[in-house]
Amino acid sequence: MTENPITKYIGNFIDELSLAGVTEAVICPGSRSTPLAILAASHPDINVHIHVDERSAAFFAMGMAKAMRKPVALICTSGTAAANFYPAVIEAHYSRIPLIILTADRPHELREVGAPQAIDQQFLFGNFVKFFTDSALPDSHPEMLAYIRSLAARAAGEAKKAPRGPVHINFPLREPLMPNLEDEPFQRLRNGSHVAVESGRFRADRHQLEALSALIKETEKGMIVCGELQDDNAKAHIVSLSQAAGYPILADPLSNLRNGSHSKETIIDGYDSLLKEEQLKRELMPELVIRFGAMPVSKPLFQLLKQNPSIRQIVVDPDGGWRDPTQLSAHMLHCAEEEIAAAVASAVHSEKRSDSWLEKWRFANSRFRALLRNLEAEDLTFEGNIYRNLQHLIPENSSLFVGNSMPIRDADTFFENQERSFRIFANRGANGIDGVVSTALGIYAATKEPVTLVIGDLSFYHDLNGLLVSKTLDIPLTVVLVNNDGGGIFSFLPQSAEERYFELLFGTPTGLEFEHAAKLYGGRYVCPESSAHFADAYLSSVNRRGLDIIEVKTKRDDRVEQHRRMLDSAMYEIRKEWPF
Repeated sequence: MTENPITKYIGNFIDELSLAGVTEAVICPGSRSTPLAILAASHPDINVHIHVDERSAAFFAMGMAKAMRKPVALICTSGTAAANFYPAVIEAHYSRIPLIILTADRPHELREVGAPQAIDQQFLFGNFVKFFTDSALPDSHPEMLAYIRSLAARAAGEAKKAPRGPVHINFPLREPLMPNLEDEPFQRLRNGSHVAVESGRFRADRHQLEALSALIKETEKGMIVCGELQDDNAKAHIVSLSQAAGYPILADPLSNLRNGSHSKETIIDGYDSLLKEEQLKRELMPELVIRFGAMPVSKPLFQLLKQNPSIRQIVVDPDGGWRDPTQLSAHMLHCAEEEIAAAVASAVHSEKRSDSWLEKWRFANSRFRALLRNLEAEDLTFEGNIYRNLQHLIPENSSLFVGNSMPIRDADTFFENQERSFRIFANRGANGIDGVVSTALGIYAATKEPVTLVIGDLSFYHDLNGLLVSKTLDIPLTVVLVNNDGGGIFSFLPQSAEERYFELLFGTPTGLEFEHAAKLYGGRYVCPESSAHFADAYLSSVNRRGLDIIEVKTKRDDRVEQHRRMLDSAMYEIRKEWPF
């Protein structure tokens, strides 16, 4: 009887992934992927998470990789199963999240001949993966075992190499597909042939640092803009730089600079609203901007940078990418954020300058926040009040996942600086509304810390399938469902003026009763009608196991008018009190 080489071949691959630091694998059931699934599940150093829906599984894996900042393996069978990974692969590409996608395939003789569950899987994800290969057929020859180990090491190395991102390996597999676990496939395989793949970091040279330091010394009206940051160690140095330079930090919620024990003395959390007022925008116009991380969600900030080419923009990107949607950056520095912030802060620390520029920003920001705090927060039909209440309830050392469209924008407007420490996440690579539930569940699977998901009704509907793993994998999740029965963000856009077609094409109300979703997936449901009821429901949910859906029904028809009245009132008071 001829030996089936699948056990040794796939066993070597899985073992090498483990040695490369892969500890988590998300597996979708299927026949052709049997050896990949069984050998991943039987490896002593790999934890497996079973997900029956491929699209949700991919976002779940992405959430894990996002939280851990290291590669997660994602396994599926042949055919259209892999095609369902596509939205998450795109998001991982643009968010720089490391995934190792392992797809089973028919062997070459069964391709393009009408065999069942066989599609063209070559370069299936196009340019959205950093690396693709169609592996050789399983073979137990020593040279081929060395090859497949090398391929696993390369896949992990490519996923982790800056900029991080997804890689794809396609495995043509012949029957029989069952590996022989009696061979003790992993204990016998570690034979000293492990390939350690290490990547260095971009570094700034002395002349770059001296030039930037000189520019800051001669420019009083500067500011630091922080989007989503990948390196937690950079935060303290960025704060030190702002203090040394006298520059405000315009901190996107995803920078996680608004919350935590660090100094908030120079951190501006209300800039999105302040920059909507023309007089304030003129008063607060910078001459120099240093940007760390991705572009923030704020449209007024983007328009400020886009419409004023005289502002000198410096973008710091440690991964060597090109994050410049304004097309107006003067300098693109490819070096570690921590390194450049620390070095420049040290160089400009002794520089003496007036603090009037920073005081303008601090005055406007503090008055805006004080005025918002004085507004009535009881009416939950106004979506802003959901965030004003929630920000003070989120548990210490937990995670908040914020959906796209209105939720991330409302978090930007209403979440203010505070001392409590929690992490805020969102899928801002492609800014899509699909897979949000699954990504949030993946965050918990990686951190084992409480996760709160704030999501709109259309996004929630898009990924209801994702709730299944809350039940099957016993993952607790608190969902704050903001239900305005449709696409609330379109009410803020020019399309809202087209009354004849607005509801049909953009408002798209669904009329769904989400209480039934809670019952379907074994969760608890509540629809609070007051702030006190909301607080009780939320605090009860985050301290217990299981799925909790807290649905807040809001009014889409007058949301825009309420929001504008609030801002107009605040800006009027700031202009009236402006002392400069």
